[in-house]
Order: sequence, then C-alpha cells, then structure tokens
Amino acid sequence: MKIAGLQKLTLLDYPGKTACTVFTAGCNFRCPFCQNADLVLPGSAAGEIKSEDLVSFWKKRAGLLDGVCFTGGEPLLHPEIEGLMERAKELGYLVKLDTNGSSPEILEKLMRKGLLDYVAMDIKNCVEKYPETIGVPQYDVGPVKESASMLLEGKLPYEFRTTVVKEFHNREDFEKIGEWLCGAQQYFLQGFVDSGNLIQKGLHACTREEMEEFRSAAKKRIPCTELRGV
Repeated sequence: MKIAGLQKLTLLDYPGKTACTVFTAGCNFRCPFCQNADLVLPGSAAGEIKSEDLVSFWKKRAGLLDGVCFTGGEPLLHPEIEGLMERAKELGYLVKLDTNGSSPEILEKLMRKGLLDYVAMDIKNCVEKYPETIGVPQYDVGPVKESASMLLEGKLPYEFRTTVVKEFHNREDFEKIGEWLCGAQQYFLQGFVDSGNLIQKGLHACTREEMEEFRSAAKKRIPCTELRGV
C-alpha cells in the first residue's frame, strides 16, 4: 500500500485523544470538493512513507500518543491496512478509521477482529444524490448504506459527517439524510474550505445561516447534529 503522509501530532482528528494521522493514497470516489486531490487522483505527486518507518515512529511515541488515525484517500482500499492496524493495537494505540463506507465487508471484518475503536464515516449527500456528489455516475449506493447501518447498531463509537458545499446541498437533502440516519450517535455538518487543491474549482461554502438551517433540518431526526468548522 502507499502511505502518502504522516501528521505526527493531532489534537483534532481523534475526539478527546492525542494522536497521529496516517494518510493513504487512492480513492474510488471523485468528490469534486475533495481537499486531498493529491491523494486521490492517479499519478499524483503524493510522497510515500515505508510501513517499517511508520511502525518505528509508533514505537518511539508509544505511551506519548493515545491513538492512530487512518485516513485518505480511502484506507479500506488497501488489504495491508489490517496488518498495520494490528501493529498499532499491539503497541497499545487506539485506532480510528476515516472511511467513505464503500467497503462494508472489510469494515465488518475489522470491527469483528477488534481493530477499530472509533469510526468516522463521510456521508456525502442524501442517497438519491450520491452518484452526482461523489463524481461517479451510476454508483450503487448499497455498500454505503450497508456500512451506515452497521455503525448505527452502535457496537463501537462512531460519527457521521458531511462536508457541506453550496453547489451540492440544500435543506431537503438534510431532511432526507435525517430520515436515513435517524438516531445516529453523532452527526457533524462541516464547513467547506477551498484548500486550493480541489478536484473541481469554483465551489463555494454555505453561509452560517444556511448551515444552521441545514442543521435544523437534520436535527429533527438526528438530535445530536452539530456544526463543525463554521
């Protein structure tokens, strides 16, 4: 697998924990608003870190950091991710996974093996608008729905989150998401930020007022809906 980056310390990526963040390269989605285009697009200029160097770093930080966050790209595209998670757990780390939910069978396996302590799953939009929002026409949303249902069972801590973009989201979308994810533990609406490294240019953030409106729409069915980065 290609490990494209390592953030050696984060106080934000793992709620309530000090952690490092491991970035994997490659993704099966092409979300126009993705801020990590260098990690997603084939032939990108993203760097590479060897697995053994990553494990060596973990050994040095054991007892100083609480957890390891795996993000991307999409980490579950890489069969080797299981072995890396096993090494992190052996060294005493909590493991958090960021995922787009497209690989429910792998997610279920990692959960069953006790390799995950927290999952953050991106919810790109309501089901009807998923193919458009992820940039993959005719995409079958079935796997994403299966992953969401698995997390809704509450077998481990999780959050759902949506990056809100003016060109892709409206109030009705969040009413539908609320119906879909009714009763979720946590749901965050994240403000879009143009990193300058997007797959598609010309996209815009919503206003604070619009974000509050969307929060209100989702909150009818998901009481714990909150804003993040607004």
